[in-house]
Parts: sequence; structure tokens; C-alpha cells
Amino acid sequence: MVCALGSALCFGAATVFQAAAARAAAPGTGSGVDVGLLWRALRQWRYVVGLALDGLGFLLEVVALRTLPLYAVGAALAASLAVTAALASRMLGTRLSRVEWGAVAAVCAGLALLALAAGREGHRPGPPWLPWALLGIAAGVLLLGAAAGRLPDRPRALVLGLGSGIGFGVVEVAVRLLDGVDLGDPALWALLLGGGAAFLLLTSAFQRGAVTTATAGMVLGETLGPAAAGVGWLGDRTREGLGGLAATGFALAVAASLTLARFGEPPPPAPEQAPPPAGPGEKPAAPE
Repeated sequence: MVCALGSALCFGAATVFQAAAARAAAPGTGSGVDVGLLWRALRQWRYVVGLALDGLGFLLEVVALRTLPLYAVGAALAASLAVTAALASRMLGTRLSRVEWGAVAAVCAGLALLALAAGREGHRPGPPWLPWALLGIAAGVLLLGAAAGRLPDRPRALVLGLGSGIGFGVVEVAVRLLDGVDLGDPALWALLLGGGAAFLLLTSAFQRGAVTTATAGMVLGETLGPAAAGVGWLGDRTREGLGGLAATGFALAVAASLTLARFGEPPPPAPEQAPPPAGPGEKPAAPE
């Protein structure tokens, strides 16, 4: 669980950096799948910092996925929004309402319940068709992004965020299925395609719609599907007699994280200060 929480910390900080960089990048074609937008965002130092944090978070996530059930890891990743909210309140001076502080506490309580109830990860290999299904879902994420580019701003952000969450969910399940690096394994290609598509859609969502809406869609996409796959096909279980406690902790952590979705939004730029008034006989100062 320590690795899962460390991963959430990295992902929570990376989201803010990447959202700020995507908004600063020049607008592109308006499509939900715009490779040029990703290239322009990569030229922003904030996006590069975000990617570095994502890389560290992914390494910690892999360790967590190899030792914990998918539902526990998914809930911990959703908690990245609570981490971001707490950091924003201290480092950026963002004011949290009582409801939002309550949501931060609820996320912590949900994760504590999961830590008590979760067993070890399952050891089933899954059905033979599952890696191919993951590859098909990853390709479908790209098609979903292309279709979302034609939607109005608000539903487009939700669909792009949901699609990115599904892509990240594909990565989670694929990590559990992989047994070494085999170029003939469809799970490996599903991981690469799903992760790349997820980044592409999330970058587009951050630039072209409400980041709060996109983040909420991402949280739903990356938690519900992998949790169901882990319990249904990969043998994830809870401690004996604690299934209800685990379900309560999962639902509490995810629902509270959705309450904090607005903290995927980068902070607004500081207002420019007006030049001081000119004294008698002086020329007005030129704005910087």
C-alpha cells in the first residue's frame, strides 16, 4: 500500500503540471486525438516535469499491482486528487471548503478500510481472450477520442477524460497479465497502446474543456473496470469475511475523490500589477 500511495502522490502532482502545460500550448486541430498537441505540450517544461513524476509514479504503481488487488490500487490512484488538494491548500494558498476537507478525510478513511480488508493480489492468469480484449479496448480508446473531438466542450471533456481513464485501466490490467517482455504478447501491446492513447486524450481534455469534468471521468474510467476485472477474472479477493468492508472503503475513496475533481485544474496565473502612478513632471512608466 505504501507504493500505491507513493504513486498517487506522484500522479497528483503531475496532473497539475500537465494541465498547466496543455493550456499554455498552442491550440490544435480541435480533434480529440491530436498528436501535434502532445508534441507542443512536450516543449513546455511543466509537461516534462509532469512526465517525470508520471514515470516515477508508474514504477511505484507496477510494484503495487504485483502485491495488491486491482481494486485497492485503483482506489489509491483515485486518492491522488486528495493529495493534490492538500498540497494546493498549503503550497498555493487554495481555500478548501468544509465539504472538501471532509472529502480529503473520507478518502483517507476509505483507504484505511481497504488496507484492513484487502488480501494479496490474485494469481489466476485470466481467460485466454483477455489480453486480446485489452488490445481491442486500447484501440477503441483512440476511436473514442476521435469521435469526442466533434462534441461540444463540456461533454467532450467528460468523454475524453473517461476514455483516458479506460486507457489507464487497460495499463493496470495488462501489468498483471505480463510475465516478462514478449513482443508476441498482446498484453504488452495493449499496455503501450492504452498508455499512449490515455496520455493523448487526457492532454486534449485538459486543453479543450473543464479539467474538473475530465478528471472526474478519468477517475471513474481507471477504477471501476480494473476492479471488476481483478475480482472477476484474476482472483483478487479480500481477507476472510471482510468483503463488505473492502467494498465500503473502495466506494468511499472513489466517491470522495470525485468531490475533489476540481483540483485537477491548474491554479490561475497571478494578476499583473499596474505600474505605479507617475510623479509630478515624470513620464508614466511603461508596462512590463
